[in-house]
Amino acid sequence: MVSKSTTEFLSLITDDFGFQRGHALPFGTTIERGGINFSIYARYATDVTLVFFLPGEEEEIAAFPLDSKINRTGDVWHVFITGLNPGVEYAYRIDGPQTNQHRHNPSLLLADPYAFALNGRTTWADSKHSDTRFRRAILVNKEYDWEFDQPINRPLADSIIYELHVRSFTQDSSSKVKNSGTFKGLIEKIPYLVELGITAVELLPITEFDELDNNRINPDTGATLRNLWGYHPLSFFAIKSGYAADSKLGGEINEFKDLVKALHAAGIEVILDVVYNHSGEGDHRGPTYSLKGIDNSTYYMLSEDGSYMNFSGCGNTINCNQPYVRHFIMDSLRYWVTEMHVDGFRFDLASILGRDQQGNVLDSPPLLEQIAGDPVLASTKLIAEAWDAAGLYQVGSFPNWGRWAEWNGHFRDDVRRFVRGDSGMVGKLANRLAGSS
Repeated sequence: MVSKSTTEFLSLITDDFGFQRGHALPFGTTIERGGINFSIYARYATDVTLVFFLPGEEEEIAAFPLDSKINRTGDVWHVFITGLNPGVEYAYRIDGPQTNQHRHNPSLLLADPYAFALNGRTTWADSKHSDTRFRRAILVNKEYDWEFDQPINRPLADSIIYELHVRSFTQDSSSKVKNSGTFKGLIEKIPYLVELGITAVELLPITEFDELDNNRINPDTGATLRNLWGYHPLSFFAIKSGYAADSKLGGEINEFKDLVKALHAAGIEVILDVVYNHSGEGDHRGPTYSLKGIDNSTYYMLSEDGSYMNFSGCGNTINCNQPYVRHFIMDSLRYWVTEMHVDGFRFDLASILGRDQQGNVLDSPPLLEQIAGDPVLASTKLIAEAWDAAGLYQVGSFPNWGRWAEWNGHFRDDVRRFVRGDSGMVGKLANRLAGSS
């Protein structure tokens, strides 16, 4: 007797279901004529298995080991599956060295770093347990009608940027929106943003993260604290599913596109706060969702003993100027511009992007130069938070190639001290205002 889950899986494939060698590039999943190509960089892997799930189900329905003689090109594993339709979820199991700088564990499910959607919490802070949450990618169809949407291309000097958090902006009942705490809720507030006279919104991180990643308690109320801001990314591509009013897995993609299109129609640009300096996997005590288990020594800066360098203050540091990782970050930025129509980026702890693989500060960092000169990013705004958590402070000296702007930390700090009522701040405030005139 065929199980219900098997029947449902069969409904997502066609009669010509099968496997071909596939190709190494592009990375991630690519929907092509006749099927879908899967590609993942895993330099030190000895075995790679592609695992499938039905949407929302915990039990894996099919697993397909890749043949290293057929499905591997250099450091990239790949396979082309014919007759497979979008709608299924997938993950990888990867085996390889487990000593020193490597953390392979074939028992763990690992999310595709290039996944466009993950099986996150569709409801904010949903505490329902799932062993596979954030570890499974969703095969989505990226088709979308952008109608007549075009970049606004407003000069940075003419921009008035309003920083906001998608959830917090409309979470309270005083916002008077129907879909509070979501992209749809933000769309409802566009008339208010127009009334303010702003020209751009800078959204705090919107990529997938775990809002329940700590167990700290509010000392005054006893309530469990949440990771609200989202500066612990579990993906550089997948959007936070809990920010969508649409509870369908993958629905956050089109809902975010709706937001961008609506903001552009109102003359407002969209700048994303992006975190490429670390991940939400933490240090050796942290969880393994993806990068650690796929290729730990490639994705992260490590000491010779395998410990994580921590220039971010968050437990690990992305190995930004490693050639493949640089490619990975560039693909992410281009995705947000070409597929999501965003207008610019604010780079969290951007000075880390200027360190080499040993953590040394570079005079001409390859990644920063590549971002500055990339044709796809040529019209986007590039704003650096020009410092890191290890004492590197580059405000006024951040490598720019005529493209990079900087967050002015001195201005921010002195204005805050003046507003707070600190003594001796009048002259400093005048200096900051004059310097920005």
